[in-house]
Amino acid sequence: MISFEVHVHTGAKVNRVGGLYAGALVVRVREPRSDFAGTIAVTQELARVFGVSHAEVSCLRGQMSQRKYIAIEGDDGQLQAVLNSLLGI
Repeated sequence: MISFEVHVHTGAKVNRVGGLYAGALVVRVREPRSDFAGTIAVTQELARVFGVSHAEVSCLRGQMSQRKYIAIEGDDGQLQAVLNSLLGI
């Protein structure tokens, strides 16, 4: 399992993951922030990008916040490699 912070931009034109903002991975989603729709969209987009099922991605902290703490279950080495690539490391 790996865990990391994300900085979420809701209401984007397209879903996109990548880049760094104040030490957190940037995730852009089309859905609005209200009613947890943004958090669900973030976890679904991260699952797609990391190549895991949606059930393996969880928001540990910040469900209603722009800054979220995410955990992803799976092969730590592969997940960390994807994260590093998304962060541009």
